Amino acid sequence: MQAVRLILLLLHVLGFVAFVGALIAQRSQATKMITGPVRDGAGVAVVSGVALTAVIQADGGDLDIAKIAVKLGIGVLILVLTLANLRREQIATRLWAALLVLGVIDIGVAIFWSPAHGSW
Repeated sequence: MQAVRLILLLLHVLGFVAFVGALIAQRSQATKMITGPVRDGAGVAVVSGVALTAVIQADGGDLDIAKIAVKLGIGVLILVLTLANLRREQIATRLWAALLVLGVIDIGVAIFWSPAHGSW
């Protein structure tokens, strides 16, 4: 079960890397859009996060339900905004910035709201 957990964790991280990286790659472009890596990264991050939570819980691991709820809420919001604007030829710069900020916040929640990294 440990191997499955680590593979899902890797997929989760790679999903966010693809999502945030694809958005950052557009920073100097006048036209912002939902590209394949943005869409796929958001989807992989959410699905692998849910699967990772299920595997940890099935293995008897201790979960911080509040943290999971916050991350899931942000992830679903990112996914909904991404999919709702998928077919547009361009998106507003404010939406692009909001997606980027939400992605960074979700990563921040994962890092700073973790007993492995100490507490505030």
